[in-house]
Amino acid sequence: MSGAADAHLHAIAFAQAPVGLLVVDGAGLIRDANPTLCDLLGYAAGALNGRALSVLGAVAQRVCIRRWLRADGTGLDVRIRPSPARGDFQVLAVEAVDPDEVARADENRAALTAAGLGEWRYDFGDGQVALSRRAAHILGHAPGAAVTWTTLQAALEPGETDRIRAQVRASLRDTRPFALECRLRRDSDGVAINAEVRGQAILGPDGGRRPVAVVGVIEDITTRVEGRNALRAGEQRLRIATALAELGIFEWHMLDDQAIWENERMFAIFGRAPSDGALGKREFLDAVLHPEDRPAFRAAITRALREDSVLEATGRIRRLGDGAWRTLDFAGRFERDATHRLPRRLIGVVADVTERRLAEERQTLLIRELHHRVKNTLATVQAIVGSTARTASSIESFYEAFVGRIMSLAHTHSVLTEDTWQTASLRNLLVNELKPYAEGALDGERDARIQLAGPSVDLSSELAVPIGMAIHELTTNAAKYGALSTRDGRVAITWDLQPGGPAGTLHFTWVERGGPTVSPPKRQGFGSRLLQRVLTAQVRAEVTMEYPPDGFCLTMLAPLPVRNDALNPLA
Repeated sequence: MSGAADAHLHAIAFAQAPVGLLVVDGAGLIRDANPTLCDLLGYAAGALNGRALSVLGAVAQRVCIRRWLRADGTGLDVRIRPSPARGDFQVLAVEAVDPDEVARADENRAALTAAGLGEWRYDFGDGQVALSRRAAHILGHAPGAAVTWTTLQAALEPGETDRIRAQVRASLRDTRPFALECRLRRDSDGVAINAEVRGQAILGPDGGRRPVAVVGVIEDITTRVEGRNALRAGEQRLRIATALAELGIFEWHMLDDQAIWENERMFAIFGRAPSDGALGKREFLDAVLHPEDRPAFRAAITRALREDSVLEATGRIRRLGDGAWRTLDFAGRFERDATHRLPRRLIGVVADVTERRLAEERQTLLIRELHHRVKNTLATVQAIVGSTARTASSIESFYEAFVGRIMSLAHTHSVLTEDTWQTASLRNLLVNELKPYAEGALDGERDARIQLAGPSVDLSSELAVPIGMAIHELTTNAAKYGALSTRDGRVAITWDLQPGGPAGTLHFTWVERGGPTVSPPKRQGFGSRLLQRVLTAQVRAEVTMEYPPDGFCLTMLAPLPVRNDALNPLA
């Protein structure tokens, strides 16, 4: 073929080439640009001829990506492939590149390195893994060293290989990117690290779905994982501590009035199931909190917001499960994005303090009851001392009577202390005084010396002490002067509960038979004064004493007070 024909064919190929072609001389001037390049850059045919290459942009002596200027002044990312120079001329092949490709260009690898990311590529053809310098450093390999997938598998923790292989295969099968975390040992020193690996398959040029390679990045996330594990461990310790302390944890988001209940205890306190959901502020204040407690609760919220302080509030709520009223203590802190901005959420804890409050109230009542009992006991002791001294004929008789009465009083207090309800059984008080004189069981048999008959009656402290003293005086008088002073004497004590009074009325009778002939006393001793005055004043009882010749008889009608349930620790 002649030289002219050859030149003609080159001209046709230059003009019809599907890529942009540019001929540049040694001085940096454009000698020719084909139509494809002119269209790409927005110039008319021949408009670039004779112009300096610098009007478009810089160029290098190797394949690279540069941003050139179009005719309208806008930028365009192009890939430039310079051909070997031929004399004073050089041909540049120019084509537009995709923005994603620009992001993966060599010039951006420094940014990947700064972010701690190393690049890698695995080729299915030879099984080799190409690592960038950063990726090689993360894995503990020398830069440029040949690494195979088999080598990398050996560095993985036991059990990681199967998991990773299954996850990667699933991603490649669905032609989607994958991201995974794994734990492996660095090849250089054997130190265990945590790595995050991301990848994407590259499909073959034939348009099929079979990948020819996988490319991606790797990052050392050991510090991140350690921090995450420490945070989880701290959260777990907090959950265990709050569970042991029976505290509910919650978050309240102010803008949308939505609450998040962080543990099961919150649902248990409010008697709600997780399917019922948490309570926002509006529903809590308007429907759940006791109406009497709402003003104080709102004031506590306002004060905590205004003073940027801890929210401390107490309120009664009606539990959803059983409708019971429960007393709750709330404590929390509002969280702000900045000191000058409004808070966006409240983080706090809730404690059900119902039993504690009831125990505190019961303790207060018990202390009040103790003060009252001590006061009455001291007054009783004072009366015992004075009256015993006035009626005693000698020091010996004073000592005997005084000690007996004090021991009876002490026993009554012992019975009260041992009983949960702080009460004393009437039958026990009688048995304690009369058992030494009984010749057999105190079971109400006809021939028994002492007969006790009556239902179970528990006396509160304000009744047990004076009635116990009265039983002691009746027993002492019967043993000295009445039915128990002879072997043939008998004492029958009966009692029952009758209607009337706050909690019924105790009908009590003491009847003596078979003792010495009885006559009304000529003077009133301590026993008579106790039976008449103490029982009347402290017990508010109606007391009738009769002195028929065949034996002394006492009848008492004593109203029983209502029990205070707050004094019962088992209530």
